[in-house]
Amino acid sequence: MIISLKEINKTNYKECINLKLTLEQERYISSNLLSLVQTVYEEDFYSLGIYIDDLMVGFILYDFDLSVGGWSMSRFMIDYKYQHQGIGERALKKFIKFFKNKYNSEKLYTSVEVNNLVALKLYEKLGFTKEKYFEYESDRKIYKEIQMKLIF
Repeated sequence: MIISLKEINKTNYKECINLKLTLEQERYISSNLLSLVQTVYEEDFYSLGIYIDDLMVGFILYDFDLSVGGWSMSRFMIDYKYQHQGIGERALKKFIKFFKNKYNSEKLYTSVEVNNLVALKLYEKLGFTKEKYFEYESDRKIYKEIQMKLIF
């Protein structure tokens, strides 16, 4: 099984929109549709599909976040049909390597909903550390999250 990252564009955006989470997980993350709209209308927002061979199984949105003064992985999701197979961890490792090579940055931020223990555990396993707790509204939902930082 080969995992790769590919830019989301006009040839594959529908695959991205069709990726699904469990009902429980939907309360932790904004929709892929909203995320793709952000890449069009917000500056410094970029999207990547996570692929196994030629099949998109997940999605990453990253951006330069002025509120933290650095790059942030704003969305990370694996379609519910491909979860619990180690794909998320392998994809996140691939993204971190891609990010370091492309941006030569010293750190990467992310955030995780306080009750999303699976994501929190994964991020900590890969070296992210907790920075602070915060709340915000997006897509008519209130999110309570933990900001995390990975230092390279």
